[in-house]
Amino acid sequence: MASPVYDSDPRALLKSLLATIEDEVIPLTSKGVSSGNKLFGAAILSKAGLVPLTVSTNNETVSPLLHGEINCIQRFFSQTSFPDSSDANKLPSSQRPNPRDCVFLATHEPCSLCLSGITWSGFDNFFYLFTYEDSRDLFSIPYDIEILQEVFRVPAVPASSDLEKREAEGEDLDARPLYNRRNKFFTARSFEDLAREIAEKHEEGESEKWKDEIRRVKALYNGLSDTYQKSKTSGVDSASFWK
Repeated sequence: MASPVYDSDPRALLKSLLATIEDEVIPLTSKGVSSGNKLFGAAILSKAGLVPLTVSTNNETVSPLLHGEINCIQRFFSQTSFPDSSDANKLPSSQRPNPRDCVFLATHEPCSLCLSGITWSGFDNFFYLFTYEDSRDLFSIPYDIEILQEVFRVPAVPASSDLEKREAEGEDLDARPLYNRRNKFFTARSFEDLAREIAEKHEEGESEKWKDEIRRVKALYNGLSDTYQKSKTSGVDSASFWK
């Protein structure tokens, strides 16, 4: 059963997610981007105590499938020792937590590959710091949006031969979300969503404090992005076709 911290205290949840990114994910990502990997990272935390269980980052210099989220899932299902779900100071256990008892954290909104990986692995939630638009506009990585649009976005009605109708259908298609953030399998929330929940449950000033924290942690990625872009332009070898 999920703890009250996870269910009803967005401040505690957001604090843990931001700390996990800053203290656990970014150090790994800093090494990764220097080797030519993208700056996407992920972590899996316990719902019971918001304890980080598994942390990983992108490793596409080895395989184009090892996005941060997929690499994290692989590690979660292959590691043999886990921190205590409610207290990181207790002795670790060999018992893998049920994915339903975990919080999935992605630094960037998961692409179609990672959405499927999260779903097939049984995680019923994920939270992300940067949106697809951030990945495209801040980090020059547009493929999350482009793949969802080009591969999965299918018109609801057959294409019409009438130009005006075709244009109207296109506008309707463009207005649709790229995926369902609440569905049978998972609920997706951004850090900005959590800040809004804080405003609803507490005070606007409290929410603004956390928005400042979100901006501060986001800014830590500026240098990581510069390093990745330099490695890309210098021709560092990567198994990924889309860089």
